[in-house]
Amino acid sequence: MKEAYVIGVDFGTDSVRSVIVNAGNGDEVASDVFYYRRWQDRLGCDPAHNQFRQHPQDYIDGLESTIRACVKSAGLSVAEQIRALSVDTTGSTPVAVDQRGVPLALHSAFENNPNAMFVLWKDHTAIQEATEINHHAEKFATNYLQYVGGIYSSEWFWAKLLHVLRNDEAVRKACYSWVEHCDWIPFLLTGGTNVHDLRRGVCAAGHKALFSPAFGGLPPEDFFASLDPLLSGFRSRLFSNTYTADQPAGMISPAWAQRLNLPATVVVGIGAFDAHMGAVGGQIEPYHLSKVMGTSTCDMLVVPRAEIKDTLVNGICGQVDGSVIPGMMGLEAGQSAFGDTYAWFRDLLAWPMQHLLHDQPSVRDATIDRLIPLLTEHAARLPLEAGDEIALDWLNGRRTPDANQELQAAIGRLKLGSDAPRVFRALVESTCFGAKAIVERFNEQGVPVKGLIGLGGVARKSPYIMQMMADVMNMPIRIHRSEQTCAAGAAMFAATAAGQYNKVEDAMQSMGRGFDKTFVPDAAKVDYYRRRFDVYRQLGNLISQL
Repeated sequence: MKEAYVIGVDFGTDSVRSVIVNAGNGDEVASDVFYYRRWQDRLGCDPAHNQFRQHPQDYIDGLESTIRACVKSAGLSVAEQIRALSVDTTGSTPVAVDQRGVPLALHSAFENNPNAMFVLWKDHTAIQEATEINHHAEKFATNYLQYVGGIYSSEWFWAKLLHVLRNDEAVRKACYSWVEHCDWIPFLLTGGTNVHDLRRGVCAAGHKALFSPAFGGLPPEDFFASLDPLLSGFRSRLFSNTYTADQPAGMISPAWAQRLNLPATVVVGIGAFDAHMGAVGGQIEPYHLSKVMGTSTCDMLVVPRAEIKDTLVNGICGQVDGSVIPGMMGLEAGQSAFGDTYAWFRDLLAWPMQHLLHDQPSVRDATIDRLIPLLTEHAARLPLEAGDEIALDWLNGRRTPDANQELQAAIGRLKLGSDAPRVFRALVESTCFGAKAIVERFNEQGVPVKGLIGLGGVARKSPYIMQMMADVMNMPIRIHRSEQTCAAGAAMFAATAAGQYNKVEDAMQSMGRGFDKTFVPDAAKVDYYRRRFDVYRQLGNLISQL
């Protein structure tokens, strides 16, 4: 293969990271990260009401800053041989656009309007709309929710659109169409000027927007118009075709090639969600659950089409042909809060320090940074006893199994001896139990989980959590060597879209970095956690009825 390089861009919740990778062997040549400035200022956000919005200008600034920095670091000889670029993003993170495909927040009239910004994946302002969609779907002979686990979530495409239309007349009048973040970035880079020309990825369309070839694409116009007249006409302004991420969205526009210091021949690939591309970057295998563990988790499973046949798994985040690896069925699940659970507890403990040490920021910040490592160290020393504190991990609702964003977390069996390390251990345990509930749902419904792959920051940074995960699951968990599996996966898809590989599995084989650690269950702890999981489920049943 002729020497070639590709770029993978990973848009996360707090930042965007770009990497330049050797398309032949996967070696990372350069990387750079940009933290969203408006997001850091919480522009458009209202956490007390579960409102989380992001400004498109943050994405543009981050895209330009990181790629230019990578190109400069890699040098001219590498830059001239960059063949392609692909992106992954969080999702469902859609935005209102005009007919040209421009997000409304990029217009001066809407630049500070939260409803004109991207509605971040963890925004739960559309709980009522999701409930209405679920009840409405029961009226139709065709089950339009069958490929999204049977339950539509407030985190997804249509619920968010309906909520914005209902709550903002100005945006409603200006909104021509509704576009996922992962679809908009390739459209931007290829110089798109008509939203009807925008190529939508099957990943976002199938998992979040109810698109399925089984019923001819999107549900019919009557499904949406009879749900709420405000949705009338939107279906015709969306899409009828979708594309897998190994295909090109087009060539980079001359303006963006110049802006990013890239060759005018760079191919831009179809976009997808971070966990889906991350699973590829982490070298996913059939029936091995790929767990991308960060603020939340996204759990990906791939199964050959000939083997899954007509099996449908209820209560997950969808199963879509080609959403992870083209030619295989991609199944998605996940937890709405994982790393966010630990961050919540850290911030709870840090509240006095934030206020008492406000005039000593260096001391304050250094102390807060030590909280989770200190809690981990002491929690790991605690003996395992039958009456230990127990917790539920539903701090941001429950994504899987059986999505319900109205559910709330709980901590039980508290006593005067319940100190911070004990509560922290219960919270860590709850996130592991939430992961186990997902595995059990797959196993119960005929799609066996035969192995676990750990990806992301938590997987690499916390041996304590990963060992507990293996003990709770009673299954080894392999930790992928790459610290940037999502960006690496995007690079693999870029290489495939540019024709460097015939299929993404070949790119995964050549460019994958392998695994550097395996956590094996401690046989002495497995029975303890089995009994504790039963208590976790009992607590969940109780809380869900309140």
